[in-house]
Amino acid sequence: MADAETHMSDDCIFCRIVDGEIPSRTVYEDDAALAFLDANPLTMGHTLVVPKDHYERLDDIPAAEATDFYGALHEVVPAVEDALDVPATTVAVNNGEAAGQEVPHVHAHVVPRSADDGAGPIHALFDARPDPSDAELDDVAESIADRL
Repeated sequence: MADAETHMSDDCIFCRIVDGEIPSRTVYEDDAALAFLDANPLTMGHTLVVPKDHYERLDDIPAAEATDFYGALHEVVPAVEDALDVPATTVAVNNGEAAGQEVPHVHAHVVPRSADDGAGPIHALFDARPDPSDAELDDVAESIADRL
C-alpha cells in the first residue's frame, strides 16, 4: 500500500484511475466508488465499478465499504441498461487470479446483454459440471455455513 490512510497502491492501474493519474471515461462517482467504461469492452457500454480504496478481493473490503460498493452497483446497473437500451446485464466479479481477475483491485463488470448476443448465461463458462450426491451437497453446505 502506498498510503495506509487512503488505501491506495502505487502500482495498481485502478488506483491510478481513481487518483486521476490515468484518464477514464467516468460514468459515476461517489465518496466510495468510481465507475468507468472498460478500455477493452466485451460489449458496447461494458462498465467497471471499483471501490476507491484498494482491496484485492471481496473479502478484504470492510463491511461498510462493501455496502457502499454495492450501492454504487445498484445505481450503475440500471443506468447502463437504460443508456444502451438493453433488457439485461451480466454483473460479475472475478474474485482472485484463478477466477480470471487480471487487476488485483476489486471490480465488478457490468456487461450489457441482449437475448441474441450469443454469449449465453454465466453457466456457459463451465463445460464439465459436477453431479454431487445429496450427502456431498449437505457436507459442502455445512462446511460453508460453519465458516459464516
